Amino acid sequence: MLTPRLTGIPIGPRPGAAVAGRSRDPKTAGLLLVAHGSACVAGVREARVLGTAVADRRPDLDVDLGFLELALPPAGPVLDAMVDRGCRRIVVQPLMLLAAGHGKSDVPAIVLEGRDRHPGVDLTFGSSLGVVPELLAVGQKNLAESGGTGLPLLVIARGTSDPDANGEAARGARLLAEWSGAPDVEVGFTGVTWPSVPDALDRMRRLGHERFAVFFWFIAKGKLVERARDQIDELVAGGGADVVDAGYFGPDPGLAEVVSLRHDEAVAGRPRTNCDTCSFRSPWPGLEDRVGQERGHGHSNLAAEHRHALGHAHTHGLHGHR
Repeated sequence: MLTPRLTGIPIGPRPGAAVAGRSRDPKTAGLLLVAHGSACVAGVREARVLGTAVADRRPDLDVDLGFLELALPPAGPVLDAMVDRGCRRIVVQPLMLLAAGHGKSDVPAIVLEGRDRHPGVDLTFGSSLGVVPELLAVGQKNLAESGGTGLPLLVIARGTSDPDANGEAARGARLLAEWSGAPDVEVGFTGVTWPSVPDALDRMRRLGHERFAVFFWFIAKGKLVERARDQIDELVAGGGADVVDAGYFGPDPGLAEVVSLRHDEAVAGRPRTNCDTCSFRSPWPGLEDRVGQERGHGHSNLAAEHRHALGHAHTHGLHGHR
């Protein structure tokens, strides 16, 4: 059987409207959250819930949310709107768990392009959320509430072409296993790299784990999570295992705490970005052309199109897209 899925905080109707629609006193300091975006409506809604939680946590900041691709509004026009509201110091924060190509290239491009448009505004890039105790605590809570504590653990993450990000996912899986008392742990990826989700599920079966827990190293629901869940369903239907689905992080208050910390680190000039094994700085075999690559180019064409094609056309009336 597949244990009922845990998704964290319930989603209410249009919860993110509070981020853009709340009554604001003029603020000169802002925090722009840049989420990936998804074709999954529920996933976009969860990103907005998290944006609202951050705004509630930081009433000293003008907090707003934009998307990198697949959802509206694009982050660039949201940045322009924040400047129009009077922000003169803005931290642009990737609402992403691991620093892969989107966080290292596409989101920095929003900062660089914003500096060109607004030379009088202090725009600072914030770090991705990373693998930190606050997030491990959320994962452990989900495992406990779903009955997965102490079981062998499979962590499923978004695969990337960035070796450093994939390594961080494996590190997060191991630390979550240590935190939750799992006797064994494997990691699987939804694409791009290895092992794939089906291969990771097969490993768990071959290791003799008749009952194990699954946790998704994702902020929100999306097509990749649902596809992986379909693959888990196939294993369960074939009698391959009893799987406890512990869900994903969701818009948990613990994430809002980490976002707030990342903002403060960026303002203080102490980002948490790892440069030692970053493929944009270290010449990985087969990825040598990334070193020194211009930000925003060579990674996601869709993200670039989202920035440029929609551009200023959505600067006005942003709240209607919420």
